[in-house]
Amino acid sequence: MSKRSETIQGLFRVLSGALGPSRWWPGETPFEVAVGAILTQNTNWKNVEKAIANLKAADVLTAKGLRALPAARLEELIRPAGYFRIKTMRLTDFLDFLEQESGLEIEALGDQSLEQLRPKLLAVRGIGPETADSILLYALGKPTFVVDAYTVRMFSRHGLIPEVTDYYEVQDIAQSAIASAVQDDSATVADYNEFHALIVRAAKEWCRKTKPLCALCPARALLPNPDELPS
Repeated sequence: MSKRSETIQGLFRVLSGALGPSRWWPGETPFEVAVGAILTQNTNWKNVEKAIANLKAADVLTAKGLRALPAARLEELIRPAGYFRIKTMRLTDFLDFLEQESGLEIEALGDQSLEQLRPKLLAVRGIGPETADSILLYALGKPTFVVDAYTVRMFSRHGLIPEVTDYYEVQDIAQSAIASAVQDDSATVADYNEFHALIVRAAKEWCRKTKPLCALCPARALLPNPDELPS
């Protein structure tokens, strides 16, 4: 096993021990998870929660409910998530895809393989790799690791990747390390889910963009030079 894989697995173990189970992504249904993945683009989760709460209060947080909404009303409901006109178009495009692929039944997408679904999702306007993989993993239970800014930040500080790295390169590094530690697909899905959630939680708690709290982080011993903490 490579040193990089050992470090990634060490991060997983240490963060899991320090933070406990994440039970993440927030969402009561697969469709709510997918909507959240689209709304969270270029904003923080607190703003998304407000938009999701608006949709629930209006009793429209279903594919058919959103499909029946006039665009102006949808814009009004999701306004807290920012870029509400753009995100209304993205949700509409996603609903077009969902209607074409599965008659607006998101659970039916699960009958398709990861390899079939990812390129179809990426072909939807406004859905990039991170959003697509969030939907695939958290809404549909497909074995794929979500790479985000938190992942890149933590991995680069631990000397696992350069600061500028291709999305799929980071994903392959993480998936290879995780796959070597698990034995079956169900465990892999659970571990991809949990590891991404742990990275997000740890990044907010310690591995901050500015003024990181490396000295307090339980994973500090895994830094390339533990005595020379990032600033």
